[in-house]
Amino acid sequence: MLVYILKRIALMIPTLFGVMLVTFVVTQFVPGGPVERLIAEMEGHGKGGEAAVVGTSSLYRGGSGLDQERMAKLQQLYGFDKPPAQRFLLMMKNYLLFDFGTSYYYHERVADLVIARLPISMSLGLWSFLIVYGVCIPLGIAKAVRDGSRFDVVTSTVILVGYAIPGFVLGIVLIVLFGGGSFWSLFPLRGLVSDNWAEMSLVMKILDYLWHMVLPITASAVGSLAVMTLLTKNSFLEEIRKQYVLTARAKGLSENQVLYRHVFRNAIIPIITGFPGYFIASFFTGSLLIETIFSLDGMGLLAYQSVLNRDYPVVLGTLYFFTLIGLVSRLLSDLSYVLVDPRISFRHVDS
Repeated sequence: MLVYILKRIALMIPTLFGVMLVTFVVTQFVPGGPVERLIAEMEGHGKGGEAAVVGTSSLYRGGSGLDQERMAKLQQLYGFDKPPAQRFLLMMKNYLLFDFGTSYYYHERVADLVIARLPISMSLGLWSFLIVYGVCIPLGIAKAVRDGSRFDVVTSTVILVGYAIPGFVLGIVLIVLFGGGSFWSLFPLRGLVSDNWAEMSLVMKILDYLWHMVLPITASAVGSLAVMTLLTKNSFLEEIRKQYVLTARAKGLSENQVLYRHVFRNAIIPIITGFPGYFIASFFTGSLLIETIFSLDGMGLLAYQSVLNRDYPVVLGTLYFFTLIGLVSRLLSDLSYVLVDPRISFRHVDS
């Protein structure tokens, strides 16, 4: 297995390099980059004779435009005075040391921006993860045992309707119904906590946080329930119909013993193997529309604003970090097959 892990790690390097190279080419050579945006802003604010100052140098004077010297200063400010290949190699060298640079738009370190917004995305992702796995596995088992019953039909209809409704549409509906839009004002509309959160006791802080998270978590989790529930049901149905289940029943074992001692450990394999990737992704991914609707300044909104503002350090830095996380989580998902199913081995892959 060690050889297999080393091979996978070796394959991560060209994959990560290729993703960053393609993205670098796209972002660096599209029109409307940071230099052009800054020039446009300075020209738009120059009617009153103001001067836009970067560092200690005045880069704009009234309506006289930018001469070559000031343009060169702008190019140097954003690092565009170097050839593209040199910029890319320097960027990758810094990224290997997890130095993602400074944002053009926020004028803060990219790492600080990500750390400041991770708690919001982690709150949405982690709670959604716990709800999805906590609800879907027992529900899927119950549906498999009662396959074709009224319970199975009703629950399938409900979860498929929830799956068909986009998360942002459900979020708007929840706001209208329970956020004081037109009916009941039961839950807050924005933020993770109330304005006076710092003055609350520990118990009240926890309750206030959970109170704020009800609507956004519901909107983000409902869409995932159908996929995981039906996957669980189909996996258990496939195992229930196998010969070893009939043999176990013939030996006089109860239905619970057959289900949880024999069927469960085989049927849960395709569900558990997706656990590592989904768990890690839940900490770092953000939903742009959910965060926008509920005024949550998380990773999804940061990524969207960075693309709009041509904030290349944020775009490329977060892409590098999340791509690396994604590759590692995929490796953990593959390794989890061996942990939950001893029949699987990577020995033939190692050779």
